[in-house]
Order: sequence, then structure tokens, then C-alpha cells
Amino acid sequence: MPSQETCVVVGATGAMGSTITERLAGRGYRVVAVARGADDLDKLATSSDRIVPCVADIASDDAVETIRGRLDGPVRMALFAAGLPVRGSVDSIEPSALALAADIKVSGTVRLLHAVRDHLRVGSSFIAIAGSLGWEPGPLDAGPGTANAALFNLMRQISRLYGPKGVCAHTIAPGPIDTPRLRSLVETQAAETGRDVADVWAGYLAKTSLGRLPTLDEIAWLVDMLLAPEAAVLHGAVVAADGGVRHSII
Repeated sequence: MPSQETCVVVGATGAMGSTITERLAGRGYRVVAVARGADDLDKLATSSDRIVPCVADIASDDAVETIRGRLDGPVRMALFAAGLPVRGSVDSIEPSALALAADIKVSGTVRLLHAVRDHLRVGSSFIAIAGSLGWEPGPLDAGPGTANAALFNLMRQISRLYGPKGVCAHTIAPGPIDTPRLRSLVETQAAETGRDVADVWAGYLAKTSLGRLPTLDEIAWLVDMLLAPEAAVLHGAVVAADGGVRHSII
């Protein structure tokens, strides 16, 4: 039976966001799908009549009112899953790109919170997808490393503020995910370095202890699992979903 509750997904047309959106809609939730591209949103909405397209740029404060205008009842889950267009080391990155990374990942999460906060109830969940680079950045990860570390801190603040109100806050930290985008990146890296594609891919696999990369369906399952009442035990925590990429003990 369709639920009367709404889930909000920011970054809904990305590979991860669309998989999560379709899973939540399949569970019967009304899903407000937020992204910048109207055409991509319309295409996503053809997969389910439970998906409500919402064209908004989460890097703009205008997104708050736009998202809020699509809400007419309790929000069961609000999920921030927007990706970053920022790459490069501290030597190569434009300094202003760090501000852009923070505006998307950190300020964007605050914008989502402001849009949904009046619709959160006891038992609601507020979730952000960060990334393991916030824990263990590489030398070329100035943007995502810095922004995700800040997002970890922000989500801990949100957990302290909203936990007493009965709202669970969760942060998911995937590592590299087996996606078409990553497969394409591997092909580019192989072409640029003269290496075999299989060798470049093996380098990604070698960083895990699972022997393979997590899939989009597995991340969507994790988000779905956080809807369970028992997931309150994970309130305030960062859930690693990287197949064993993170090696530190704490």
C-alpha cells in the first residue's frame, strides 16, 4: 500500500541517487526527487508515479523554498546524495573550487535541512552521503576530502540538535562504487597512462578487503535499511560502506 509519507532525495538523477529514488518509490513512498536537470528528472519519473520531480540547484538558497513547496505532509526521510564536480590536488585546484565544494556538500545539506525541518517527525531520518575521502584523502583529493570531512562534522552537529526531537541523523561514507562513471574513468586513466584497463581496475579492487567494489544496489539497500526503527542505534554515526577500503582502527 502506498505510504502517505514523503522521502526527499537531493541528487536524484545521479547514478546513486536514481537507484535510491527508485528503491524508495518501489517501497511505496512518495519521493520528491531533487536535481538541476528537468529532462533527467522527467525520465526518472517515468519509472514510478510515486516520484515527484523537483528542479532545484542545491548550491543556491532558492532551493529551500522550491523543495519546501513540494512537501505537503510528514517527511519520513531526507537524503543528501549530490556529487561534487571538483577534483585535483592542493597544487592544482583553484582555491575558489574548495568554496564550491563546501557550498554543495555542506551548505547544500543545510539547505535540505531548512527545506524539510518543519515536516520532520519523531521517527524521521536525515541522511547525508559523504565519502571515505573525508577520513583518508589521497594526494589528489583536496575538494572531496575537505568537503566530506566538513560534512562529517556538520552531520554530528545535526545529530546533537535533532536527536532529542526524535529525528535520527545518519552519515553514509562509501568508497569507490562500481558505477558506469567509474568504469569510464578507469578507461580514461588506462588510455592516459598506457596501462591495461584490467590493471587499472585491479588497482581499485586491491584497496578493498572484500575483493570487489560495492554496488549501487547495495548502497540503496543500506539507505532502505536505515528506515527501520532499529536503525536508531546508528544515530549520529558514520556508516562505512566501502568494501573495506578504510583501514584505520578508529
